[in-house]
Amino acid sequence: MDAMNTIVAELINKEDIKNHKIIDAPESHVNELRYKLQSAVRLGNEFKSKSVITFNTTDGAKRVETTVWMLAENYLQLKNGIMIPLSSLLDLDY
Repeated sequence: MDAMNTIVAELINKEDIKNHKIIDAPESHVNELRYKLQSAVRLGNEFKSKSVITFNTTDGAKRVETTVWMLAENYLQLKNGIMIPLSSLLDLDY
């Protein structure tokens, strides 16, 4: 079952991510999302396709629709150097 089936997340603009304090998800979803993360990078770089990233903040779950530029060991990097910690991820879709 996808995390999105049980979590309601507010859609925000990528530029607004900096206005929220990102925190770890209640449980790690990194391993189950690993393939989707790698696919999101490929879709973003080769096809300029966007992904929907859902992550945890102190204000609750947020989601953003954007291209994923790079996957680092502990972060997703978006355009303009915006980083989302993998530990905060709740879901990823494209």
